[in-house]
Amino acid sequence: MSTTYQLDTATSRANPTPAPLKRLTVPAIQARKGGEPIVMLTAYTARMAQLLDPHCDMLLVGDSLGQVIYGFPSTLQVTLEMMCRHGAAVVRGSYHSVVVIDMPFGSYEAGPEAAFASAARIMAETGAAAVKLEGGEAMAPTVAFISQRGIPVVGHVGLTPQAVNALGGYGARGRSTAEEGKILGDARAVADAGAFALVVEGVVEPLARAITEAVACPVIGIGASAACDGQVLVIDDMLGMFERTARFVKRYDDLAGRIGEAAARYADEVRSRSFPGDDHVYKPRP
Repeated sequence: MSTTYQLDTATSRANPTPAPLKRLTVPAIQARKGGEPIVMLTAYTARMAQLLDPHCDMLLVGDSLGQVIYGFPSTLQVTLEMMCRHGAAVVRGSYHSVVVIDMPFGSYEAGPEAAFASAARIMAETGAAAVKLEGGEAMAPTVAFISQRGIPVVGHVGLTPQAVNALGGYGARGRSTAEEGKILGDARAVADAGAFALVVEGVVEPLARAITEAVACPVIGIGASAACDGQVLVIDDMLGMFERTARFVKRYDDLAGRIGEAAARYADEVRSRSFPGDDHVYKPRP
């Protein structure tokens, strides 16, 4: 599904306004279970949201911004303030997609009440449609507490990056019978607690397929299965901004290479004094 944009050319750079002005809703996403696949990508800035919004059903302001934007070694250093600032920018830059914002490490694990306070701050400061949190059965009461108070929640099971230290790395999950059963149980618990959608990351394909069949809410895969109800990727990985990516990433472009080539051409022209040229400087009025 995509949206046709009609932009006011006088203001399109800063404030693109599509016609008609209508954003997808959480119930509309829920209704996609078993139907047309849900398209989801991460976005961290207003401009990227503008570019992705016509093509996506959901935009995720992921805590992956810690690595992608800030250069942190993991997502654990991301703060609630960072998520709110970037989340508000993505909401301002989008008019069609359901915007979901990750709850960062430490903002929800202490208990349902603390989690609700963090989620309420995110919603109030950004205008987003939903929050996402990681964790399985242990987080089910928190998912229920938040969602019952009017804040839609996306769950996240399987490979959960915020728990990378406990998991021992970023390898695929669900390879053993015991781990497969636990992840399936986690998915069911979070879905039954009221999550309106569920991200399943980095699990073996048969398990992702089984989870999709087992839960009533849409399952969005990342390193999972084409049988999921939708897919999500980190936008910078998908665009080829990094030389190394996870096995499950398909690079749709080599943006890093093209940026490097453009920067090299610019540097050559500056050093040769061929830029700025006559067309790029201001001239006295006659």
